[in-house]
Amino acid sequence: MNKQALLQLWARLGIPADYARSRHMPVQREARALVSIGPAADDGKPVRLAPRAAAAWRRMVAAAADDGVTLLPISGHRSVARQARLIRRKLAAGQNITDVLHLVAAPGCSEHHTGRAIDVGSPEDCALDEDFAQTAEFRWLNNHAARFGYHLSYPQKNAHGIGHEPWHWCWHG
Repeated sequence: MNKQALLQLWARLGIPADYARSRHMPVQREARALVSIGPAADDGKPVRLAPRAAAAWRRMVAAAADDGVTLLPISGHRSVARQARLIRRKLAAGQNITDVLHLVAAPGCSEHHTGRAIDVGSPEDCALDEDFAQTAEFRWLNNHAARFGYHLSYPQKNAHGIGHEPWHWCWHG
């Protein structure tokens, strides 16, 4: 999506034109090649990642399993259009755009577009809420994910203005 089209989309959603700059969030390139890593633990829909991120995910899941920890995929690649639909749904439910953008990156700026980001759940918690930070799976990720190229994108009080998302990890290689 070109810059002009993205700015028009943001205007329709009520997102400020300076969003990316003010939030220190680059506009992300959408992945061209994606592979399935299996079904989402919460709804069974296929979760897809970029090939190298998927390979790292598989290695990380195997290492976690060796330690008795079960990492469950919840969400992977998400298109700009899907990101916009998520925001529209929240706005239609009565949330204001400021509150929505504290929970969801603007279309075009989500790491999910790249196919490198994955939302992770545990057998006890697939809700994608801050309670995930209390799980053995989060503790394992916090201690080991960097070995596989994955990093927590939105820790507490991050520079992007996104709320703490202990479930959201992005592969940087």
